[in-house]
Amino acid sequence: MPHPAAFQDIADNLAFLDDWEDRYRYLIELGQALPPLADGEKTEESKVHGCVSQVWLVSSQAGGRLSFRGESDAMIVRGLVAVLIALYSDRPATEIAETDAIAVFDELGLREHLTTQRSNGLVAMVNRMRGEARAAA
Repeated sequence: MPHPAAFQDIADNLAFLDDWEDRYRYLIELGQALPPLADGEKTEESKVHGCVSQVWLVSSQAGGRLSFRGESDAMIVRGLVAVLIALYSDRPATEIAETDAIAVFDELGLREHLTTQRSNGLVAMVNRMRGEARAAA
């Protein structure tokens, strides 16, 4: 199944960036472009456990599609949230549940320079999003 256009744009941009410093800067820019969550949305229920930094994910469903919004207090993690949102948002729950974001991140070379803690946090975010999709399907 093809990836959403928003994610494909990110993947295409990353393909041009060979240097990890440039990739980190791009992730930070993606994170800075995310709209912030309202303070009331940063609850214990929306918090992603398993991340060293603070991460919150909020989902909504409309027309058989799930959408996600999120935020983190760490710049690079916030960028990872932005990439996941581009990959998973506005898709049918069954497609989200079937899409292995970790494999996609590996194909893009996005995990190879992440610390173990960030990589574990990424897995926690993916599990949370796919779990919500399975519950909605």
